[in-house]
Amino acid sequence: MTKKKKSESKNQLVFTKENYKLLIIGAIIIVIGFLLMVGGKAESPDQFNPEVFSFRRITLAPIVVLLGFAFEIYAIMKKPKESNGEQSS
Repeated sequence: MTKKKKSESKNQLVFTKENYKLLIIGAIIIVIGFLLMVGGKAESPDQFNPEVFSFRRITLAPIVVLLGFAFEIYAIMKKPKESNGEQSS
């Protein structure tokens, strides 16, 4: 590897603009999942509210959060596309 290629590889960023967009989308999905978990509080501590155990809070919200984390992993692992002029040998 020549000096020119070494210096070019040092100046290159790890993530591209597309990776950052995907990371933001993943973070939004995670926030949506946590917002789905909100609520179900009883009016007073002496009362029980069965709404705490709704499908949305127990099943849907954790699945959405896990999908958001999976999307984040994909966004981190995604390799940037190489342009035609910069193909490696």
